[in-house]
Amino acid sequence: MNAHPDPGVASGPVSGASPVAGLSGTDGAGTLAAETPGPYGALPAGLTGELPRDVRELFSRIHVVSIPMVMRFRGVDTRTAMLLRGPAGWAEFSPFEEYPPPEAARWFAAALERAYVPGPAGTVRDQVPVNATVPSCDPEEVPRVLARFPGCTTAKVKVAQAGVPLEADIARVAAVRRELGQDGVIRVDANGGWSLAEAKRALRRLAEFGLQYAEQPCAAVEDLAALRAELAEAGIGVPIAADESIRRAEDPMRVARLQAADYIVVKVQPLGGIAQARHIVAQTGLPAVVSSALDTSIGIAAGVELAALLPPGPDGEPLACGLGTVGLLRGDVADPSLRPSGGMLPVTRPDADDALLERYRADPGTAEAWLARAQACWELIRRTPGGEARGHDHAS
Repeated sequence: MNAHPDPGVASGPVSGASPVAGLSGTDGAGTLAAETPGPYGALPAGLTGELPRDVRELFSRIHVVSIPMVMRFRGVDTRTAMLLRGPAGWAEFSPFEEYPPPEAARWFAAALERAYVPGPAGTVRDQVPVNATVPSCDPEEVPRVLARFPGCTTAKVKVAQAGVPLEADIARVAAVRRELGQDGVIRVDANGGWSLAEAKRALRRLAEFGLQYAEQPCAAVEDLAALRAELAEAGIGVPIAADESIRRAEDPMRVARLQAADYIVVKVQPLGGIAQARHIVAQTGLPAVVSSALDTSIGIAAGVELAALLPPGPDGEPLACGLGTVGLLRGDVADPSLRPSGGMLPVTRPDADDALLERYRADPGTAEAWLARAQACWELIRRTPGGEARGHDHAS
């Protein structure tokens, strides 16, 4: 492939690339048929032939963007992402800044899958329902936040943020209930921020709002299992969902073995791609909600594709996905953006818009740092079983 100069990577253009792959080896659904997986993900079967050492030779275009957030979310006020163009289209690599290469490499594996594997020939549905996402904000801000998710009747509310008292979380959830009405669906997400004792106390209070589930109330899988059992024994009807215990765990199957959750939350990038996420869902046997990792529309589209391939929820209806989060960004790299309409998102593969890539181009230092991150991840992946043997070199 012929690489194009990259306005987002400052240390020279992505140049001198040569063809390294064709497109082959998808499974029956047209998704990734993975080679032997290693600890950092798996190479897509579409990556054929010898593997280059330089990550820039894998893609025809590489862009790094920094997009301001509407409000501070997950401790960040600007979302930085690397957009990569491969034979199958655009892909996104956007691990959070604090993630080291061994964890970020799974995100890069997902980008490789997206860049090299064509979309599925058919999905269960051509659009998926999404939920609104309410950050840890004041109750007065809730109506404005929900307005960014038109047609959504399910809301995920962030709770348990460090330094924020439980009473503030309760007031925020109460505000969401007022806005959605009694027919609306509410989930809370603690991101593992409570101890077992804190989670029991908080969910006793929050249960009055009729929660669909509490997502990752405690960090440890053992605590999730204990909490789930104790809530049931106390007659508190709050189901448990596991997120970090799936996407950041060495053994995500422990959630099912310990009966620690009623639902799992899966995200394409952190799990290494659509194929790996589908495998985890099948192995756990639990209802799955697809969510985003604050992706741009490029990454969101991969999540929508995954959601459209999964079976429905316990009531026979598709579970609302946490994929409406482009509304939390002040900009995007696709035009039109993948924003919910009538509470739904379509299955599609958007292209990155050149003007938007330029508008949100990251500064040279940031672009250099992200290129180094991608290179470090690629080094880990290409040396896993099935990768090292196909490399141009075997030097340390």
